[in-house]
Amino acid sequence: MTDKNFVNFHILISHSPSCLNRDDMNMQKTAIFGGHRRVRISSQSLKRTMRKSEYYARHFGQPSIRTRELGKLQQKLVEALKDRYPEDVIVRAFVWISGKEGLAEKSVSDIAVAPWAVEEVAWFCDKIQSAGEAADPKILQKQIEKDSAPLRAAMASALDIALSGRMATSGLMTNIDGTMAVAHSITTHPVDSDIDWFTAVDDLVEEEKKQRLVGETEKGKSEQGSAHLNTQEFSAGVFYRHASLNIPQLQKNLGGAPREKALEIARHVLHLIATVVPTAKNQSTAPFNLADFAMVSFSDIPVSLANAFEKPVEEKGGYLAPSIEALKNYWRQVHRGYGLDERVAAFQLGGSAGEPKTFDSLPALEEWVEKGGEE
Repeated sequence: MTDKNFVNFHILISHSPSCLNRDDMNMQKTAIFGGHRRVRISSQSLKRTMRKSEYYARHFGQPSIRTRELGKLQQKLVEALKDRYPEDVIVRAFVWISGKEGLAEKSVSDIAVAPWAVEEVAWFCDKIQSAGEAADPKILQKQIEKDSAPLRAAMASALDIALSGRMATSGLMTNIDGTMAVAHSITTHPVDSDIDWFTAVDDLVEEEKKQRLVGETEKGKSEQGSAHLNTQEFSAGVFYRHASLNIPQLQKNLGGAPREKALEIARHVLHLIATVVPTAKNQSTAPFNLADFAMVSFSDIPVSLANAFEKPVEEKGGYLAPSIEALKNYWRQVHRGYGLDERVAAFQLGGSAGEPKTFDSLPALEEWVEKGGEE
């Protein structure tokens, strides 16, 4: 059985009333799709939620440090590596990578936010120590251009860089092509938002109010007890989440890792995209919903099934069941219409027989992914 280069993830998750991702006007992010307004969760929001989750830390380790505050970052790296290298070596390595002198005083206004890996700096520190006075960034630049695998292997601990990629603009920081494409999640149906009018009550003002004399109250001198009044847009809906993972590129980004390592990562990506919830307004809406349906395909090309919902799903005792059926039906059309050579399986909460092969637990589908879709 030939290896497939892409793992495609298709997730349906129903969120209770919430406001998971907001724009610059503090309103829900939306998009027009199929001529109808859908609520949207940006790919940046989902990727950051995945990267900052406890599950990520447990299985992948600490993520990269994303910042443009290079002065503060330099101090953080010196602290992290002080038991391994002298401070002057760490600072020298950092200057080589960034291509910028005087980092402690550097203004951040003209620097883009970039992901940094501690072990990347450590790799450069090793090179500087080995070469001693002969250490030359130009020579090292040529070595990296000829073979970047050792450096990428050293950076493998910051897996989010291997997944999302990095654009470098100066110094010896390497460009890395992303391996995981993540779509903006959209609702499978049109959504009309509701408005929540809320208050924050000042306990002491309210207590004073209760102690006021009736006469003073009648004169309108009492306070209502609200220290803050505001409105917040919210809604509920079934969201389609999609991501595609390029296995060969991931292996390359990890310094030539075996396919088995990339498939292990794919298993964890599935778990993350099926379970993470953006953190906006969590304490006031508790939208901790897990995926009701997840389908994964191993294919020769990346494939999105978003057009299953170009015509909005119609409510039939809810939106979840018809969304699942619409996704399955559209997959069959694409699979057969294009003659795709795929290995496909799904997880459906509660189980469901039929095509594609369906498991009744997410861990079972995760195990199938880790085995490359083979029985």
